[in-house]
Amino acid sequence: MSAANCLVTNDWICGEYLRTRGQELTDATLQHVGITVVSVLIGLAVAFPLALLVRARPRLAGPVLGLTTLLYTIPSLAMFSLLLPFFGLSAALVVTGLVLYSLTILVRNILAGLDAVPAEAREAARGMGYGPARLLWEVELPLALPALMAGIRMATVSTIALTTVGAIIGRGGLGNLIEDALPTFFKAQVLAASVLCVLLAVVADLLLLGVQRLLTPWTRIRTGPGGG
Repeated sequence: MSAANCLVTNDWICGEYLRTRGQELTDATLQHVGITVVSVLIGLAVAFPLALLVRARPRLAGPVLGLTTLLYTIPSLAMFSLLLPFFGLSAALVVTGLVLYSLTILVRNILAGLDAVPAEAREAARGMGYGPARLLWEVELPLALPALMAGIRMATVSTIALTTVGAIIGRGGLGNLIEDALPTFFKAQVLAASVLCVLLAVVADLLLLGVQRLLTPWTRIRTGPGGG
């Protein structure tokens, strides 16, 4: 009886809420994860050729980086409103906005990673007969992975946070639960959805950090006192 009373008394921590609304929380979490994954993957697919274009034609660096930075400064509500005539009240509206926000982080980090590749590594590869495509995929990208993965981690955490704004059109994952609970200040729902959102960001960052460590084992090598 006391467990059920926490719903009546509107407590912040309420086990009865978690028990009775478990499926609702699961559905909202899965929607949140789905929107985040799709947005980051599409953002990466757009950012990578943009970064290669800027590197091949440095005079485009100013316009491209300036535009992506400008997009990031647009408030999320304004961004979704500007995209509304093109996508309507759909998940595509939220995903497109999140993709645009991710570009400023991803493009800059891809460029930073590629610029950090040692010139001697490029020269050695060319001396072994590597062409531009093979040089990019087999030499430059592996060496640029730490910066690239750092950008993906930042973009993912940022996207998880911004996804909640999609609640204004019912496509905000956990943000939907927060928005639904605010008019009546349903404390247990606000807290549960907020905590899950934070946990998603932490788990996603740790998972991507693990992937980064697996893909870049050389970054874990440490020389001993004698340089061995």
